[in-house]
Amino acid sequence: MSEQFGENFDDMGPIDYVVVEFPGNRMTGEGFPLLVDLVDRGIIRILDLMFIRKDEDGSVTALEIADLTGDGELDLTVFDGVQSGLLGEDDLKEAAAAVEPGSSAGLLIYENLWAAPFASALRRGGAQLVASGRLNVQAVLASLEAAEAAS
Repeated sequence: MSEQFGENFDDMGPIDYVVVEFPGNRMTGEGFPLLVDLVDRGIIRILDLMFIRKDEDGSVTALEIADLTGDGELDLTVFDGVQSGLLGEDDLKEAAAAVEPGSSAGLLIYENLWAAPFASALRRGGAQLVASGRLNVQAVLASLEAAEAAS
């Protein structure tokens, strides 16, 4: 693991994860070039990328990248082998619980390289992260719309 991340873990940026559901197993691939661009520009580093399919009966299957590229239109081979070992069986089960039957999902763990210098400076100064979170975009938009309507 130290080869992949370098010798100094203190220089790492914050690590985030997302689970993205594709209802009806419909994956257009529209977001993948943007993900590659974020990596190419050094904004993020992908640590893990996995896909699952949840059948109508609730059974869950882990999918290989090669399983997703069979149609000739969606080229995900650039992501083949992206695996740090951070994602385990429990993570797949937890992600599957959030996904509706008849859907697929992508699980992505990434390092925020853009924030690494800031995070490193804070750690060197003795600071430590004690809480973090993410706001739901739909909830934020609804709140902004409600505030605008009230004014």
